[in-house]
Amino acid sequence: MSNAAKGFFAIALALAWAFGGRRPEPEVLDLLGIFGSSVRRAPKAVNAWQPGQSPSLFGARVARSASMSEIGKRKDDHLDLAARGDVGVHQTAPLFEAIRFVHDALPELCADEIDTSQKVLGKVLRAPILIAGMTGGTDRARAINQELAKLAQARGYAFGLGSQRAMHKDATVGESYQVRDVAPDVLLFGNVGLVQAARMPSEEVAELARAVGADAMCLHLNPAQEAVQPGGDRDFRDGISSITRLVRDLSVPVVVKETGCGISSMVARRLRGAGVRHVDVSGAGGTSWVAVETQRAEASKRGLGETFWEWGIPTAASVALCSGHGFDTIFATGGVTTGLDVAKAIALGAHAAGLARPVLKALESGGAAEANALFDRIEAELCTAMLLVGAKDLEALRRAPRVVSAELSAWTSQAGG
Repeated sequence: MSNAAKGFFAIALALAWAFGGRRPEPEVLDLLGIFGSSVRRAPKAVNAWQPGQSPSLFGARVARSASMSEIGKRKDDHLDLAARGDVGVHQTAPLFEAIRFVHDALPELCADEIDTSQKVLGKVLRAPILIAGMTGGTDRARAINQELAKLAQARGYAFGLGSQRAMHKDATVGESYQVRDVAPDVLLFGNVGLVQAARMPSEEVAELARAVGADAMCLHLNPAQEAVQPGGDRDFRDGISSITRLVRDLSVPVVVKETGCGISSMVARRLRGAGVRHVDVSGAGGTSWVAVETQRAEASKRGLGETFWEWGIPTAASVALCSGHGFDTIFATGGVTTGLDVAKAIALGAHAAGLARPVLKALESGGAAEANALFDRIEAELCTAMLLVGAKDLEALRRAPRVVSAELSAWTSQAGG
């Protein structure tokens, strides 16, 4: 559209707005450039799915089993919304865009010899990438976990399982978490909520890890999600004491991870005091689990979730805030979509970056071929970023000069206490 046409159309819209009382849709305003990208979009209602119906792995709709547990139904709702729903943050960026690498016009490198490998928890990843935990507890979840674990095995990535709460409640769904048959060598993470683990003997948590052959056990923190979830947990006491107990008692490493709201410097300090050596910041900027639960709620009960839709510490800020606390491993998940994001996360102090929703969407859209194409692009972008800063390996990338903009600097200076 020409500038003259835009101008004429903008005047017409303004008159219609003034006299008709109805504001044009944000997409129209963005198209015309009237308000730039600052228009606040209200969370959209999700009408693409209906409770009681779930898509199969690649999108065909199938009826749910009448015997599916409430947890299983919630898991399927989560997958539907993650794959198709409006559950991303609208204003909160992960802040990777706040970092600009300084270009090296004389890198003195051969691009084909750049080394992206990273040793994490005793295993060497071919690239610093984690396919982050998403699901489990249903037949559909089993198919997804199997496909994603195969990808991780073939590509030399780490792989995380979704919450094993369903498995703890009902051993018959345990098969949906089994991936060692297709991924015998991957760095594999089990997963259970801290609220649930706090009420379990250490041996029961250990058994969840043993049952799936996990190399490490994730304890996920999700107070924001639970606070807005219909019927969600309300009691978050004894968290740090439970973490201390499980770090002491489990024979596998414990990874404490958030679920889309990030880990602050204050929490990082408390975790280190509890003996935690590995964290996944899972910051704000990608999928909002507050948004997921808001979309699941009845329309009349969505107000609380809509207020906290954007809540959280941006991923890049959370990595920076955690990097000075002496963790052995930091995973950066939340809003990672490109190899340049991965490079920036590594430069900030992460050891690997995790993706979930982009992989799920690719898998459900075009199967393993599309998911592999996504990762081919991400690896190419990572290698290109390393070439353009003259970094032959990830250690050199961590030393690469960069410029940090005001918002990320504000997070690190004001929230670093």
